[in-house]
Amino acid sequence: MGAVHDAVLALLAMAGAVACAWWVDPAPGTVVLGAVLALSLHRSPALARRRGWIEALATLPAVSLACMGVGHLLHAWPWLGALVFVAAISASSWVRRFGPRAQRLGRVVTLPFVALLVVPPLPRDPWPFPQAVAWGVPLLIALSALASVLLAHRLGRLLGWARAPAAEPPAPVASAGTLRPSAPARLALQMAASLSIAFALGLLVFPDHWRWLVLTALLVNVAGLGQFDVVRRGVLRVLGAAGGTVLAMAVAGRAGGDAAVVGVLAMGCVFAGLVLRVFGYGWWVLCVTLALALLQTLDPAAEPLLLWRRLLEIVIGAAVATAAASFVFPIPSADILRRRIAGALAAMSAALDPDGAERRPQDVIGAMALVRQMQPVFRAQHVAHRLARRGTPPRCALWIDALLACEAPLLALAERGEAPGAVRKAIGAARKAMREPDEIESALAALRGTLEAPGPVTAMTRRDA
Repeated sequence: MGAVHDAVLALLAMAGAVACAWWVDPAPGTVVLGAVLALSLHRSPALARRRGWIEALATLPAVSLACMGVGHLLHAWPWLGALVFVAAISASSWVRRFGPRAQRLGRVVTLPFVALLVVPPLPRDPWPFPQAVAWGVPLLIALSALASVLLAHRLGRLLGWARAPAAEPPAPVASAGTLRPSAPARLALQMAASLSIAFALGLLVFPDHWRWLVLTALLVNVAGLGQFDVVRRGVLRVLGAAGGTVLAMAVAGRAGGDAAVVGVLAMGCVFAGLVLRVFGYGWWVLCVTLALALLQTLDPAAEPLLLWRRLLEIVIGAAVATAAASFVFPIPSADILRRRIAGALAAMSAALDPDGAERRPQDVIGAMALVRQMQPVFRAQHVAHRLARRGTPPRCALWIDALLACEAPLLALAERGEAPGAVRKAIGAARKAMREPDEIESALAALRGTLEAPGPVTAMTRRDA
């Protein structure tokens, strides 16, 4: 039910943003902008915490205004706009090396740029405002989208639907004494290469419809959890877009161009995509492709073969993103998993620290959520190795399974205020083993066995001791 609850809250946030956007400026493009921003903000983990939404409130207007300027550059001087776009996205990736606050800032900066690519150039009447006032309209839409998301989150907490916020991933730094850049620096270089190639191909080969090529290169790369995850997301995005295109050819022509009908059907597709996303990223892409195809019916001048051209651009964009992640300072997905497992073990150690001033089991839950997020990556990797029939199958999926099995018994100990010495020793051994990949599996298995052992004979240290 968690996916259904999350989809309902997302739909409510989108409906609120759409209503505000329609009241501010009743134009199709403006309404779509409000919906896209609300959906993107709803999925941002930063807004689950108070400091996150305060930072978003402070930075989103300025970022939205800058994004508007980039949009005008892309329209008037496409190559100059592309250069500024690439620089802004690459910088938002690079600053994430400076800690959790910089990571949240980088995500907030990225959202309006994604919306800039998603919002289709739908027909509209001239602005009903003076030009100076018209510049403030997108800012109002961005703030109304943020307010709608915060209200939806508040409703979710009142109904008990809100999930525990995930822990912030640690900011990786370059190894001392080496020239190897940090993971955020490598991601920034990958984004710069991927977007530069995507813009060049798009503006030269698809001058009228380059957005989908650039958008695919951006989305496949920016949210990827290492090299293999970028490949996985690229494949799923192509498959989902292909399925959505086939369905769209059958459905889009029946919408009749009625704005109200199209809006309801598009929102329904987004709702279905949010629910089905738990079963795979490809289902989300399929539903979004169908929703965007419905929005295309609002433009009577749209080309009949535009959907197939969009699919071709998605294929090229996914290939560009995959190549950049594979050949420009690749980030192994296993390295990201090891950092997240190390963070989860550190949270476990703190939760069972008998000398700690305050135990925080919620930190364990958040850190384990980050580890659980990588399960689909290594399941897909295991399947790929089996199909290829070569090499030793990766052990990362076994690491995840062993660690996740430790969550429930460890939280039970923390809730009771117990800190068995054997468990704390096993956690310490697992943390040391993170430096040696060959020892990780056995260390995590030992920790699991210690936690699951009935009636430990070791002395318990209670919180009030």
